[in-house]
Amino acid sequence: MMSLHERLNLSVNSSQRSSRLNEPRRYTDGDDSYIFAPAEPADARPLVVHRHSGDIVLDPPNSAIPSSAKRYKKTVYGIYGLISLTQSEYLIIITGRELRGQLLGHPIYRAVDFDILPLDPGISASKPSHPVETHLLALVRTHLNSGQFLYCYEFDVTRRLQAQYVAREKDEGKPMWETADDRFFWNKFLQSRFMDISISDLNNDMSAYILPVINGSFDTRTVMANGRKLQLYLISRRSRFRAGTRYFRRGIDHDGHVANFNETEQIATVPSQADLNKAATTLSFVQIRGSIPVFWAEINTLRYKPDLQIMDLQDSVDVTRRHLQEQISLYGDQSLVNLVDQKGYEKPIKEAYERYVAKANIHQIKYQYFDFHNECKHMRWDRISLLIDSLADDLLRDGYFHLDSEIQDPVKWQLGVVRTNCMDNLDRTNVAQAAVARWILNLQLKAAGILAENDGVDQQKEIDVALREMWSEHADLISKAYAGTGALKTDFTRTGKRTHQGAFDDLKKSVLRYLKNNHFDGARQDAYDLMTGAWIPRKGPSSALFLIIDTRPLVLRAVPYILSFSLFMILAGLTLPRSSDYSLIYYFTLWFTLVLLSTVFMIIHGLDYVAWPRLLPLTETIHYNGPGFRSGYHGTGFGLDFDKLRSGANAQWVTRGIRRSDIQMEEIELGAKRHVD
Repeated sequence: MMSLHERLNLSVNSSQRSSRLNEPRRYTDGDDSYIFAPAEPADARPLVVHRHSGDIVLDPPNSAIPSSAKRYKKTVYGIYGLISLTQSEYLIIITGRELRGQLLGHPIYRAVDFDILPLDPGISASKPSHPVETHLLALVRTHLNSGQFLYCYEFDVTRRLQAQYVAREKDEGKPMWETADDRFFWNKFLQSRFMDISISDLNNDMSAYILPVINGSFDTRTVMANGRKLQLYLISRRSRFRAGTRYFRRGIDHDGHVANFNETEQIATVPSQADLNKAATTLSFVQIRGSIPVFWAEINTLRYKPDLQIMDLQDSVDVTRRHLQEQISLYGDQSLVNLVDQKGYEKPIKEAYERYVAKANIHQIKYQYFDFHNECKHMRWDRISLLIDSLADDLLRDGYFHLDSEIQDPVKWQLGVVRTNCMDNLDRTNVAQAAVARWILNLQLKAAGILAENDGVDQQKEIDVALREMWSEHADLISKAYAGTGALKTDFTRTGKRTHQGAFDDLKKSVLRYLKNNHFDGARQDAYDLMTGAWIPRKGPSSALFLIIDTRPLVLRAVPYILSFSLFMILAGLTLPRSSDYSLIYYFTLWFTLVLLSTVFMIIHGLDYVAWPRLLPLTETIHYNGPGFRSGYHGTGFGLDFDKLRSGANAQWVTRGIRRSDIQMEEIELGAKRHVD
């Protein structure tokens, strides 16, 4: 596998030299180019981005940096990508990183600081000349500053160990971007320009500058068990397909991609007793999570419980089947663990899932329902063991990946995977996945000779604590990316017990989720859509004026201000000096009446007060009126007629002329033959 340049010295050239015919570097008047010169190797070819023409080329080896070029004030640790907005293209470079640990001897970094460089010399990234460009750049910065973006210069973090082992011969000599898992190559859209040049022009192969980045989590701990040292790793990879926030990306799309899809790999290595720096045994176990593969949504209405909507479309069975078959081609047999409630609000989505799985009729699929809240009520969370008992035969059948340095072929393959979901694929899902991973680690360490048959992970304090901490932090990071807060129920994952303090902390997180999901996640969803290429800007700020213009009727926009002012006046009446208590009766009656009327109005028009995404509006989903299921009052509050209200409203999510780009998935075959024990 070709190596990547780890440190780049950036220079900005502003010379006025003329260029000669066939010379790879051209110079023009004014600010001319960005020049990226690798710190090593010495004969590496510098990357030159010409700002006026937009051309990107490689200079010959050992090319001298022009004397007129000024060195950038920061070291560049990688090029995140190139994005085109309404006024200019922008280079996004990584200028800060932190070491998160080593994975099998390879350093894993998190990108923590980014700089955005405009290609157009007349544009400033810090002070754009148009408010639309300012808004789009703010979305870019928000996305970059809030994500867990991980990368490695010499190891492919986008693929699990078994997939890399299967393809090791085929991948020999190829650049990392060519072999990366397309689902988890988070910045692939932003790197597409560099990849296209590398494919079309062999003289300008930019593979050494194309840095695949994942959005996920990584943790590692060194522990001792029975006198032997172990290295534990936990890495999660988030899919860039149907990426987004909790309520604005649910269910499945017509390409078979589901929301909040994450692959989580737990790895354990046992060093050689002769050489502690060399792994004698490598053990890997992979689980996946993803939204229920049905067309469904939760429509925010300002009520705590959104409207649950299930859409029975003509191709519903086909896309469910497509999703499941793709997972089988990637991972093998599927054990589908469904943790949603079988009563009340969640019952319809449970029934829809079961109906479509049955209609898909795939023999490599086994559906397993576990009524999490009922089985674990009254804080009896230890009863998650009932789920493990029901999965035991499948887990033993599907196995795990086991490499021994003394044996040429793997000792064991992982031939199937557990796919877990709840409503959000966050809190209940994480508890279940952590329990499954712990059960498998018991098997692995016994097979490696670390644990005796009557011993277990629970009896090994260092392993027990490390697993709890790793899975708790892993849960928090996935939850923050999707729901905006840390995960719920992590007190059980961290301590093995459900506590009253943990329940109180969950209450606070739930309130914070409500506020973020209703009032802030629209912009976060827009940032996802912009950075993953789901929405591509057109040239000219006028094409995206809908981003900064509130098209709601004046009365809708005025009511929150009336409510705020009324509350202020009530507070003022309670704190300011009084001339007569009797005279305040009319005062408070007026302002409390306005508060009540404003609150009722906002509840009735709840849909209009949610911060909906604007780049890819959810108009068709919100106004869906076909076969399926819809709970609640269709977003209007108090059971009023939804169709009448929406026909007279100019809701902020209605925009025109926006189409989603067509992104095709590349499949990765498992390639491992089933071994019969």
